[in-house]
Amino acid sequence: MTENPNIDWHAKAKNLRSALQTGAQLLIDGQSIDAASGKTFTSISPIDGTPLAQVACGAEQDVNRAVKAARAAFQDGRWATRPPAERKLVLRRFADLIRAHRDELALLETLDMGKPIADSTSIDVRAVSNCFDWYGEAIDKVYDEIAPTAANAVAMVTKEPLGVVAAVVPWNFPMLMAAWKLAPALATGNSVILKPAEQSPLSAIRLAQLALEAGIPEGVLNVVTGDGPEVGRALGLHMDVDGLFFTGSTQVGKYFMEYSAQSNLKRLGLELGGKSPNIILSSYRDTEHAASTSAHSAFFNQGEMCTCPSRLIVERSIQDEVVETLLKVSQSYTPGDPLDPSTSMGALVNDSHARRVLEFTDHAIADGADVITGGKRARPDSGGSYVEPTIFNNATNNMRIAQEEIFGPMLTVIPVDSLEEAIRTANDSCYGLASAVWTDDLATAHQVSKSIRAGLVYVNCYDCDDMTTPFGGFKESGIGRDKSLHALDKYVELKTTWMNIKPRP
Repeated sequence: MTENPNIDWHAKAKNLRSALQTGAQLLIDGQSIDAASGKTFTSISPIDGTPLAQVACGAEQDVNRAVKAARAAFQDGRWATRPPAERKLVLRRFADLIRAHRDELALLETLDMGKPIADSTSIDVRAVSNCFDWYGEAIDKVYDEIAPTAANAVAMVTKEPLGVVAAVVPWNFPMLMAAWKLAPALATGNSVILKPAEQSPLSAIRLAQLALEAGIPEGVLNVVTGDGPEVGRALGLHMDVDGLFFTGSTQVGKYFMEYSAQSNLKRLGLELGGKSPNIILSSYRDTEHAASTSAHSAFFNQGEMCTCPSRLIVERSIQDEVVETLLKVSQSYTPGDPLDPSTSMGALVNDSHARRVLEFTDHAIADGADVITGGKRARPDSGGSYVEPTIFNNATNNMRIAQEEIFGPMLTVIPVDSLEEAIRTANDSCYGLASAVWTDDLATAHQVSKSIRAGLVYVNCYDCDDMTTPFGGFKESGIGRDKSLHALDKYVELKTTWMNIKPRP
């Protein structure tokens, strides 16, 4: 997907906005339909606070319709029993269509949640198409097993799709988080109901339309938009949903655990919050590189990342040097027009979230941290939801800014005096998603990576993974893994078939 520097994104946005005035409907059993109630909600662009589209506001009755369609599709085998090689071709055709519609999908993502168009095109859409390609290619390369038995028996261990699964995804990477769930779920033969975040529903609807065009049969992929407490709860409590896979806050993840217990003990996959520790030690000689990478990683996507390295744990002897580089890098993240390809930081997803993020400036001051840059709204005349890149210095790990997930462009510097204190501070959190350590000492790198309780540990880098490695966390960061072949295990049941082959007398 080659970048085209001559694209007039404002003109494209104007045309797309005009097309969106017809509204956005649910997609159930291959048909675009209104919510049963006829209700809609307004999708607002955080770029300028203006309406984008009236979106169908689904509810329990719509969830029931979607589940019924998904179950019928699963039962008649229109997708589940297709040969793996055929499902592979469809998913790879889907990936090609995503690439062909790159500009449209990227623009939907930017208009809906405010991220820079350069990121939407070169990162988000690229990663989404690669995800469907990767799992499509994997379909016919995953084998079942024959257990080691005595000569008078054969025991087969086979993988069967769960059946009807729900995917409930967040607004920070709307398409990519959907792809991480849809691709392995579809690859293994399931029927799916996708519930996008109400803050960013538009790209999910378009993805499902492209899936139909690629050859995903009607009823196999359904989209129900609407409020989380209404649609999400209905999916979580539904007795005919076999699995629910969610990315979002830890609190909502706990609700889904309750819904599973109250209904049919449906399988859950929960990728939840994070407060990632990022340790820079004096044994890493290129302090400027470590600090620069840390700042870029913290401010990328407006800090709206569960893996955001928001807790920067730094040895006190190099603290001043690190902070100097952080301040320098923060200047390159001045919030700008998300439709300008040169913009590196866009808008937060909506105004209420921006207000919540800014409250942490007050918490930092009240707890005694130093606010050395940022902490205020940006571009106040735009009508959008922009927040300055913010750095808190001289914090302690018991402060709210160090314990709570902010989900915005805010970085907290916590000085420590020893390796042991760094490790202890890193693990002093209810979360355990991502982490990092910067050191030139191999023994220290191994010691820290083994000691940190997190699903991801980056050594002398940050956010450097791909589809081949599992993604997920320890503790209150969730249950299960996205990405890699391991993700396929969430969407299948293991069946043992024991055959007695002892000859008859």
